[in-house]
Amino acid sequence: MNARRSFWLKQLHTWHWISAAISLVGMMLFAITGITLNHAASIPSTPVVKETLAQIPTPLVRRLAEFPEETTDPVPDYMVRWASEILSVNIADKPTETTAEEIYVALPMPGGDAWMTMDRTSGEVVYEKTTRGAISYLNDLHKGRNSGTVWFWFIDVFAVACVIFTLTGLALVWLHARSRPSSWPLVGLGLLIPVVIALIFIH
Repeated sequence: MNARRSFWLKQLHTWHWISAAISLVGMMLFAITGITLNHAASIPSTPVVKETLAQIPTPLVRRLAEFPEETTDPVPDYMVRWASEILSVNIADKPTETTAEEIYVALPMPGGDAWMTMDRTSGEVVYEKTTRGAISYLNDLHKGRNSGTVWFWFIDVFAVACVIFTLTGLALVWLHARSRPSSWPLVGLGLLIPVVIALIFIH
């Protein structure tokens, strides 16, 4: 019995500290942004808007005539390269709202927003970027808003690490509960407090 208990204690401690190490920074980030999101209305944020004008070279304007007049397809590769070189903007694989007059590309991002329009006749390009500061950026990361595929998967991996951390913590509480009488009352309190608040104060 003692050998089995020793085995499980060793395994649980190992998984507990590994999951804690993996989720430590992410848990801190999500805890802090949980506070900033809860007080978002009280935290001042002044949007900064930057507008950039550019001109598509005439040969590329002519090539755009081959692009469909009504589509949501991304712009051709030559326009992706031009936008990257001239404006340092990545519009690859971004859906468009294309008409016979212009091509509009929405470029949402964490902590802000951006968009680009391309006049199909004159070749004039307007690129506008709005940023709302570091706190807004971190809040959007918390929500996974416009954060991309890699961050999407990071949240899933982080969540699994947190689940392992809490379950191994619960198992360690169970193994140590006999020598620590306050263990289960504290766990029960952790469950009771949110349940009572939800039942009484949330309507």
